[in-house]
Amino acid sequence: MSRRRTSQIRLSDNRGSRAQQLEFFAIFNLGIVQSLASGALTPTEAVHSFYHAANCLHVQRTLRSRDASEVMSRGTQLPDLVDALDADEARREFYHELEAIRVLCLKLLGRSRSLHHPGTRAAA
Repeated sequence: MSRRRTSQIRLSDNRGSRAQQLEFFAIFNLGIVQSLASGALTPTEAVHSFYHAANCLHVQRTLRSRDASEVMSRGTQLPDLVDALDADEARREFYHELEAIRVLCLKLLGRSRSLHHPGTRAAA
């Protein structure tokens, strides 16, 4: 079986304000969640391409967001679900984790939108 080679995305390459970086982070993660849910990306590929140590450090040091840090933590642990649990439980936990990441990203976007458009309500 041939293994796909995934590119490594570095958040530190994204230059912009902290708010812009958080918005990019949230939107990009929503795409990763969709790719994982559809099977287009495996948990191991997601860790290699995005949830890697360099991005975890960037989130901690530069973005300084508890929600973004939680997204990264949950993302790094996705491959472990398969190893630690039986197939049915792993599948349930996998989708539970994807939903938790999705909710955190929507929360980040809601905050970002309320900062950019102070008169509107943030949806989450």
